[in-house]
Order: sequence, then C-alpha cells, then structure tokens
Amino acid sequence: MVTTTKELINLITETDLLNEANACTTDRTLDTTPLSEEHAFAFWQKDIPEAYWNLGGTQLANRIAEARTKLGDRCVVLGHHYQREDIIQFTDYRGDSFNLARWAADRGDAEFIVFCGVHFMAEAADILSQPHQKVVLPNMSAGCSMADMAEPDDVYACWDELQEAGITGVIPITYMNSAASLKAFCGHNGGIVCTSSNAPKVYDWAFERGSKLLFFPDQHLGRNTGIKRGIGLEEMSVWDYNLPYGSLGGNTLEQLERSKVILWKGHCSVHRRFSVAQIEKAREQYPDVTVVVHPECLMEVVQAADMDGSTEFITKTITNAEPGSVWAIGTEINLVSRLARENPDKTVFCLDPVVCPCATMYRIHPAYLAWTLDELAEGRVVNLVDVPEEIAKHAKVALERMLSVK
Repeated sequence: MVTTTKELINLITETDLLNEANACTTDRTLDTTPLSEEHAFAFWQKDIPEAYWNLGGTQLANRIAEARTKLGDRCVVLGHHYQREDIIQFTDYRGDSFNLARWAADRGDAEFIVFCGVHFMAEAADILSQPHQKVVLPNMSAGCSMADMAEPDDVYACWDELQEAGITGVIPITYMNSAASLKAFCGHNGGIVCTSSNAPKVYDWAFERGSKLLFFPDQHLGRNTGIKRGIGLEEMSVWDYNLPYGSLGGNTLEQLERSKVILWKGHCSVHRRFSVAQIEKAREQYPDVTVVVHPECLMEVVQAADMDGSTEFITKTITNAEPGSVWAIGTEINLVSRLARENPDKTVFCLDPVVCPCATMYRIHPAYLAWTLDELAEGRVVNLVDVPEEIAKHAKVALERMLSVK
C-alpha cells in the first residue's frame, strides 16, 4: 500500500514518463487559479531532499525569497512563458526561447543563471553565456517530447542518406527545440537555428545559401513557414525517421529532388491538439473573436486562424489589443491563463476547452526552484548544465547565426 508521496514517486516508471510526454496530462476544464498553495508533489527528479517533499506554497515562497536575498545580484532567474504561475512570480525575466537566448548572449553580469524552462533552453543559455557564468536547471528531467523526436543519430543518418542519393545544396535548420548536438551539427554544416519568432527570416537566410532545406524537428512550424514564403505543398516532403536506413524517409528520389523543404516528422503534442472545429466553435460563440495560434499548430488550424506567431508575438498582441476585444488563443494553457489575468479589460480564452499544459515544462516545480536556490546560496552548484566544449563551439556558430538574422 502506498502511504507517502515518496513511495508513490518510486512507482513512476519510464513508460509512465513516455506516455506523459505524448498525451495530455489532465482532462479537467479550464481553471486559472494560481497554484500558490500546491504541495510539492513532483515526481520526476527523485533525488530532491526529503525536507522539500511536503512544503506548501507559502513555505516554498519564503525559502525562495530568503535564498534570493542571500544570492543578491549573483543570480538571475529566467522563465519561459509556458511556466506555471507559481514559478513565473519568482523570475527576473520572462520570454520565449528566442528572447531568453538573446538575454543570455547579451548579459554577463550574473554568476548564476537559473533557467526555468526545459533542457534545450538551458543548453542554449550555457552556450551563449559568458565562460564565468553557470547555468542551472531546477529539474534536469524537464525536457521536450518534440526535441526527443529528433535523435542525433537519426538526423545524421538522414543527412548521410541525402548525400548518398545525390541530393545537394541542402541547408540544415534546427528549431530551438532540439539537442545541443544538433545545433552543433547545423553549425558545422553551414546551417542555422531558428525559433518560432524568426523562422521566416531564417528561411530567407538559408535559401540565399542553398537550394533545399532540411528542417527539424517540428514539421508543422516548418510547413507553415514554407507556406508563408510561397513554397507549395508539392515542394515539401516529410522525412519519417522511424523508417529504416535506405528508405529515404519514405520518399522517392524524385520527391526529394523536387522538394525545396524536407520536413522532419516531429510535432508538439500540446499544439497538435488545436483544431479547426475549435476555431469554428469560438466564432459561433463570439462572432467578433480574433483567433491567434502558435505556428506549431497544424497547417489547417493556422490557415483558419486570423493570425499566428510565437509566444512573444501572442503576448504582445493581446497586451496591445483594444479594451473590450475578444481573443481565442491556440497555445499552452499557462500563457493563455496568464494573459487572461493580466488583461481583465479583454475576453481571453483558450481554444481547447480541455486544459493541456506542457507536461515537461510543468516539471519545474517551486520545490525544485527552492532547493536549487538554497544550494546555490550555500555555495553548492546543483543541476549544472554544461555543454561539452566541442559541441558548444559549433552550436554557438548556429545560434549566433540565428541571433544575427534581422
């Protein structure tokens, strides 16, 4: 019989984590109540000290505040827009992956960068920050199921197959949601990193240097960006990484030769939930609604919406909107709920009536943040994100190309 939180934690298996990464973690209706009093029920990182297991929200907040006071300006806390409210309240800066990466590249004053996001973001911060800075991720298992769909060996195999097939002039583009080793791969092979903020401009940059793009891991961002740049669906193919070597990712040689963009068969499990039917329902309920979605959504959803853009774009759009306006948003629920709270003069709601937070972002719990900061305040660095030098060297090339695209 399970009697304690820690015993329950020990029942979590690798299969559970895989299932969680590919499905919605909850089926409750929309609830924007902050989680400030939620107990530290978090089960992904099993080595968090016993003392943190049953601390409530107020106790954790006090611990975090005390540690921040001790650390002073030696420490900065960054938070992605998708973070839960009881994490965002402690951050010094919040933004999308592009702006947080830019912050890490431009600011060298803090000794510690505590990154409340997922692993690939912390890796990018480590690559772009100064040598004396240390990047810490409160929960090392905060990853990204989309990034996991592009295993480095699979991407390398794809690249080799394309070369063996005589497909030339290919520029590799990796979405920020990818491992540092894949950013290094792009840097080493004349490629670049993109985010949802600058993907169209990155396409322009790449087509100035090659005739084809290999875009990974998110096929939907890649496809939607291609359409924005006037590339037809017949000029885009999808590379299925599940197929064996030699199968050309499920394409014929003629398809690949005709393609301007080769899309990796990856996706975001949260953004794939949004549908045209949800947009139609929102328009029925609110005839004057404006629909804005993230470009990781399906092509038909992006085309049915009034506009699409990154989390930073969505945030600015809602913030600057006219009072009394009505907005339906297709992106992660923590950001939508925050925008609703911060814009009480507007009607803001999520297209998906079922709350589906990014399960891996949700792993950054206040208990982990409190533990991380306590350790730093006592002179112990835990959960250090340290990208190997050889990988960092080439990844930085691709990331700096990304930051230079105007």
